[in-house]
Amino acid sequence: MASKSSTRLAALTVAAVCSAASTIVLTSPAHADSVRVHDIQGSTRLSPYAGEQVTDVAGIVTGVRGYGSSRGFWIQDPQPDADPATSEGVFVFTGSTPKGVAVGDAVTVSGTVSEYVPGGTSSGNQSLTEITRPVFTVVSSGNEVPAATAVSARTVPRAYAPEGDEAANGSVNGLTLRPAKYALDHYESLEGMNVRVADARVVGASDPYTELWVTVKPWENANRRGGTVYGSYDSQNTGRLQIQSLGKPADFPDANVGDTLAGTTAGPLDYNQYGGYTLVASEIGALESGGLERESTRRQSSRELAVATYNVENLDPSDETFAAHADAIVHNLASPDIVSLEEIQDNDGATNDGTVAADATVGKLIDAIVAAGGPRYDWRGIDPVDGEDGGQPGGNIRQVFLFNPERVSFTDRGTGDATTATGVTKVRGKAALTHSPGRVDPANPAWEDSRKPLAGEFVFRGRTVLVIANHFSSKGGDQSLSAQYQPPARGSETQRHLQAKAVNTFVKDVLSTQKNADVVALGDINDFEFSRTTRLLEDDGALWSAVKSLPRSERYSYVYQGNSQVLDQILVSPSIRWGGRLSYDSVHVNAEFHDQISDHDPQVLRFRP
Repeated sequence: MASKSSTRLAALTVAAVCSAASTIVLTSPAHADSVRVHDIQGSTRLSPYAGEQVTDVAGIVTGVRGYGSSRGFWIQDPQPDADPATSEGVFVFTGSTPKGVAVGDAVTVSGTVSEYVPGGTSSGNQSLTEITRPVFTVVSSGNEVPAATAVSARTVPRAYAPEGDEAANGSVNGLTLRPAKYALDHYESLEGMNVRVADARVVGASDPYTELWVTVKPWENANRRGGTVYGSYDSQNTGRLQIQSLGKPADFPDANVGDTLAGTTAGPLDYNQYGGYTLVASEIGALESGGLERESTRRQSSRELAVATYNVENLDPSDETFAAHADAIVHNLASPDIVSLEEIQDNDGATNDGTVAADATVGKLIDAIVAAGGPRYDWRGIDPVDGEDGGQPGGNIRQVFLFNPERVSFTDRGTGDATTATGVTKVRGKAALTHSPGRVDPANPAWEDSRKPLAGEFVFRGRTVLVIANHFSSKGGDQSLSAQYQPPARGSETQRHLQAKAVNTFVKDVLSTQKNADVVALGDINDFEFSRTTRLLEDDGALWSAVKSLPRSERYSYVYQGNSQVLDQILVSPSIRWGGRLSYDSVHVNAEFHDQISDHDPQVLRFRP
């Protein structure tokens, strides 16, 4: 193959074949001559040329991606039209690592225009306009790359997305883009183009896939630690943008929330399954630390009961995080009296061999807590039926209670099993559990392929406290905020609503037996404090989500796609809410950090029974 020259024309022709899986929209191919990139992109989300053959589409190569499942290169027309709705960039999908093309090459491309939906059409994601099955010719090399378009607080609108077309099941695909009015339209109008952000603050820490999230609107629902809070279904936070890298993974910064990518971060604007609109950076700003430190809560007083919830993310004996989790429990959480642990796996982790016992997993954590200077906790739990509680296959995740026997005692009564429901009875005039530990309504279809609540009866300073540990079903399968359907569907809520009703009904049974009973329902609720799931848990005042005692900017336990949000909650009965001198803390030790040991932040509640 001959070498390229900046003065040589028509020097190189390369053909590549696209895999059929990437072609989502294909009709009987037509043929289009003299088509420009902005013609292909059009003024809606779907190309008017989808399914057609195009010939000699001209552009300058702005980026080459030779890794992953979506390999190819971006081109941009250096002679834009006057329509702000039509993008001047497009991705050329080659299927394998592109050969014979480099940034700065002027090329002409012939191929088939298609609309590729990352994650498949069932995901509800928007599509990415591509030229597939390309044949391209390098016309010249060493050309100046079209200047990157600034994405900033000035350019990104406040409104997030238009309402979808009812006649198209709520899809926005056929709507004419209004980039000056809607943020998603603005990003779509730049799809495939070279864009840049300046001095962007990190709002989602770097992950193992060399991705992070920034905001171009640093004041948008900001909290004191540098994040962007997701406080309602109408505050999607339009300034968020995912950053990936076109360079080596080793060169990607290890960024925490509150850090800044100082200077310019620039590259083509892509759309992918896991983050929507994504700046694929060929240039990344210098990382400037925001100085974020892990939080520590205060220790409870002698008269306060401290109850915590902590999702330890698929903990099993083979993990190397026991010492770190123990350190967090002892030093950051100040050794709570009762800890509800979520995602405790069985003794051989994800090995799918029928093992359900978790005594080795819990025992190793208890020993690590002692080694970290904490108390020797006792524990209670119920092994699930193999494969019936969801989570990682073979892992048999479940909730477990740790408790400090020097501060609280556990009332063992009619110990339940995985399929036996605990009930409510009256003992010496007070509400009590028929099975402690026991499971709440485990046969209810609400818990199918999901964790069943674990209930336990504790005594602190002579006062009984009933605790219900929860891990509701996940948000898996919900449409993303950047979906083609607006507003996006949240289908996973249906099961959580049923779960919330089941727990609320159980708590009402307790309160009908003893009006002033102290009840704590806590755990990974997998839903927001403003959600209907939470409202159903709180129904008729049976419970109240104590995270709402915090200022709105402090309400979060999880960071997802740059949104700091509540998933973990501690809910309390009226006697605790109104009479217990309640103190709540969302202890930020994980979610904002690139070196997190879990993706959840633990929550701690202190009160006086």
